[in-house]
Amino acid sequence: MAKALQLQFLNEEEKTVTISIDNPIEPVSPTAIDAAMDTILSANVFISAGGDLVAKKGARVVERNVNEVTL
Repeated sequence: MAKALQLQFLNEEEKTVTISIDNPIEPVSPTAIDAAMDTILSANVFISAGGDLVAKKGARVVERNVNEVTL
């Protein structure tokens, strides 16, 4: 099972921009995520096709299961 932490931001055009981090440290700390997202916004190091990231939208952990089918 693969896990990813997805940090969701809004850009200047109010469109969602997602930054994905594979294999996050568990348990996921909402306080640490909030602080990291604040740092990303204040450092202004990521831009998107719709401009700079301007606000936090949310965060989520996504799990993916892959089952091979033998033929």
